[in-house]
Amino acid sequence: MKYTDLLIQAESDLGLNTPFQKGQKITVKKCWHFTTDGNAIDRIFDDDEDFIAGMNRIYVVIHNYDILILAFCLMDTHIHFILYGELDACNRFMHEYIRRTSMHISSRHGEYRKLADIPIHYQTIDNDWYLKNAICYTIKNPPAAGLRYTHIDYPWSSGALYFRSKGYWTSPVHCIDEVHTQPTDLSIHKKRELLKVHITLDISNIKIIGNTIFPGEYVEYRLVEKLFKSPKGFNYFIYTSREEDIESKGGAISRLSIPIQEMRQYRNEICKDVFKVNTIRMLNVEQRLRLARILKSRYHSSIKQVARVCGLIPEEVKSLM
Repeated sequence: MKYTDLLIQAESDLGLNTPFQKGQKITVKKCWHFTTDGNAIDRIFDDDEDFIAGMNRIYVVIHNYDILILAFCLMDTHIHFILYGELDACNRFMHEYIRRTSMHISSRHGEYRKLADIPIHYQTIDNDWYLKNAICYTIKNPPAAGLRYTHIDYPWSSGALYFRSKGYWTSPVHCIDEVHTQPTDLSIHKKRELLKVHITLDISNIKIIGNTIFPGEYVEYRLVEKLFKSPKGFNYFIYTSREEDIESKGGAISRLSIPIQEMRQYRNEICKDVFKVNTIRMLNVEQRLRLARILKSRYHSSIKQVARVCGLIPEEVKSLM
């Protein structure tokens, strides 16, 4: 889907064109609050370099999916995303982001498969009141956790993007014209090296602050501003939203399965990394069973799916999984 068409559809699905009536909630479609379990792991991001890489990774991964990011927050032990799009696409985005983050941890810190079993959960957002609360809850995570930040100056979230003076971002207030690297200042090779990408991705005109892509390149903050309508409306929810308002409406994302094409890709990568072969045809039954267990654990897919991509019969291996 074209980006402009996705934006138009989002405005409709998020109820931005629906006339406001006092006391009535507006229906919202295809909107989700995704988060990882903050108690499942000691740390995802260890220092500023990890956080910067994590921010830039969002820009790289989202271009593979027809989804929009309304808000996000990267904490040291967990992650929040408010996403618009089909649930399957949002699910795949989250898994791919976690997979690449795990690869970064392995490469930089030597901790192999650290995020392989981290639980990923989602909540269904079905009305504008809940969406506003979820956005504010997400960007208020740092001060709520006791960090010495407000929601507008935590550097690893979208909190600094909404209702800011034109040309300014984050705190201390930076002028975009002064801080952003102009498109011609960095070569494409340098930008690809910075983003750690070798894929075909148009990065010629992205704005970069130091080594960090400006989050406005991948967060639809203008849609969020339309949702709240004014700084006054935004501040109202910032100061009145409560953690208990963010109740669990959905379930664990582990109940969903990754598309079979992507599962085959992950299968081939594990064959190379773990078994040092290029195809499952070179694996015996015991090795294929181990491969299936790895896929099931890492990507939370069904026994039926992982058995099929590993060349096994689901009914025969069900009790062994």
